This record gives sequence, structure tokens and C-alpha cells, in this order.
Amino acid sequence: MRGDGDGWVFDPDGARYWGRHGAAGLLLCTRLPDGGLGVLLQHRAVWSHQGGTWGLPGGARDSHESAVDAAVREAHEEAGIDESAIEVLETEVTHEAVSGWTYTTVLARVAEPIATTANGESAELRWVNEAAVAELPLHPGFGRAWPSLRRRLR
Repeated sequence: MRGDGDGWVFDPDGARYWGRHGAAGLLLCTRLPDGGLGVLLQHRAVWSHQGGTWGLPGGARDSHESAVDAAVREAHEEAGIDESAIEVLETEVTHEAVSGWTYTTVLARVAEPIATTANGESAELRWVNEAAVAELPLHPGFGRAWPSLRRRLR
């Protein structure tokens, strides 16, 4: 059932994670006009969990969804990304909590930077040169995963 993933999961230590069935996000990359490798980042709305930080379009997985399905759906909802424009490359579980909750990053590419349309969960969407990503105030989970993800993009 669509939407049955919305809700918090709590670890024994009190840590909380959004997505009753886990969560997933889309790390979309492309070549920028200057030849550099760019990634699409979302500046999270201040009202959201970890608001004000930069991360990936993504969110809760529904019970019937794969990580790829959830990441692509969320990228469409939050950034207006058309599924037909992307090529999924691979997936990586970038966080696993004590409770078994997981966050899966779906790595994908597009032929060129595509236009985006932000919804209310985004303060901004931006194509960022991969060399400049770590200079932004990153969502803590994305910040921990970024060095490994950056290597995989290459």
C-alpha cells in the first residue's frame, strides 16, 4: 500500500529514523558543462528532519517497494526527476541501524544536468561539482557516506 512506510523507527538507544520499512535516496550524477562531475543535492527545508542540511532527494520506503523504486519515486516527488531520464547504476546500503532499519543510496546518472522542480521538502535543489560537496553543511548520514559514495561515482 502506497504511503505505508511513513513513520518513525526507534532504536533502543533512542535514535530515530524516518521510514517504517527503511529509506532510500537518489545520488544522481552527470558531467557538468565545465567537464567536472556533478551531483544533484537537496537543501532540506528547515522544518524537516535534519533541516537546513544538504543531502539527497529521498525518503521512506513503502512495504512493496525496492530501494530503487523508493529512491526514484522520492526523487520525482521532491525534485521533479523523470524516471525515464535516469540510468540506475548500483545501490549501496549506506547506513544500518541496530533495529535493522537501513538507508540505501541509489547511484544513477543522466546524460546532462536536467531541470528540477522543488517541492515543499526542499529549500533548494542544485547541481554541485563533486569536489565541492564536502564544503556544504551536509546531512550527517550523507556526510558520513559521501567519501565512499564519491569513490564509487568515479
